[in-house]
Amino acid sequence: MKILQLCNKAPYPANDGSSIAICNLAEGIADEGIELHILSVNTKKHFKSDNTIPVSFIKKTNYQSVYKDTNTSLLGAFTNLFSPTSYFVSRFFFKEYEEALIKKLTETYFDVIQLEGVFMATYISTIRKYSNAKITLRAHNIEHQIWERHLPHEKNWLKKQYLNIQSKRLKTFELDVFSLVDAVITITDEDKKGIQKFAHQQKIHTCLTGINLETYNQVHQPTQPNTVFHFASMDWLPNIEAVEWLLSNVWNEVLIKIPDAQLILAGRGMPEKIKQASSKNITIIEDVADSVLFYATYDIMLVPLWSGSGLRIKLVEGLAYGKAIITTSIGAEGIPYTKNKELLIADTQEDFVKMIVDLLSNSSKKQQLQINARALAETHFEYRKLASELILFYNQLISKKS
Repeated sequence: MKILQLCNKAPYPANDGSSIAICNLAEGIADEGIELHILSVNTKKHFKSDNTIPVSFIKKTNYQSVYKDTNTSLLGAFTNLFSPTSYFVSRFFFKEYEEALIKKLTETYFDVIQLEGVFMATYISTIRKYSNAKITLRAHNIEHQIWERHLPHEKNWLKKQYLNIQSKRLKTFELDVFSLVDAVITITDEDKKGIQKFAHQQKIHTCLTGINLETYNQVHQPTQPNTVFHFASMDWLPNIEAVEWLLSNVWNEVLIKIPDAQLILAGRGMPEKIKQASSKNITIIEDVADSVLFYATYDIMLVPLWSGSGLRIKLVEGLAYGKAIITTSIGAEGIPYTKNKELLIADTQEDFVKMIVDLLSNSSKKQQLQINARALAETHFEYRKLASELILFYNQLISKKS
């Protein structure tokens, strides 16, 4: 079997949720003996030089990238208002990538072409023209759902109206794509159920984002106790919203009860507004040079998400490291957890404050959460097993006549 992965961002090094999801599945597929090719957009926003990618990864995945500045601009956003297409999507279609894709399709026969996210679906017509491969959409999220969940929290009236227009266009495009592809690969069962509402007859397979557990050593005692942390890409709107909520509604209440508690906010793309929150009890780390060291240093993980969809890959990493985690019901979507066993669910300000204080004060409860977290990761997130199950699904898909 030959598989082509089309990616809207360079996956290596895997230093954020979506690149971890792409990279780990690619490694798993290649390790199963499949001939894999990756053709990636290498964006200005998430640029990763091809020269820094190990030769072993390039050979294993036949890796190739095409550079493009896909950043939004005021002119681009305004001009798009006079177009029927979503600005979220149209930014990812450009002739240099299409030319590289056509070259790939004419030089190599593929059995499956996997779109990493709905934005790469803008190339479906090109694929159909030059290939008979089965096209699958790996839906990292239900993209329009992210925006629908965010809109009620948007305070800027003009921005809210614009995002409402774009959200509706994105939804129309995304629902069409669900029917245009030959199968959908979801990362969570929640997203699978959501997509089934729109595409009743579509073939859908859930493939959790796996990780190589051999590279994650469980952390039993952090080097800096009495700390809580939020670690995520801070150029993603739901994460910004989460941290702002944490600072506005939770952290001062925690300090009233535990004055020496420390909050660490980490992740690239940190907004200036959040940087300004730095204080004796709040540390801002914009670029985490060594995530292994980071998880070994700080104690309790916070994931206070109120919007977004799909699986939070950083949360999966937290489970693998055996961290005690407090999150919301939305944050825990896609995780096959038992409430208050492997992680704590707090859906109100009061519960979040109470659970942070409780874990900082109760080491035995925290330690049991840590043990259960690692066990959950070992049971459900081993990347080779998940890749093997996906390959089995693909074999069944290509064996059926169109």
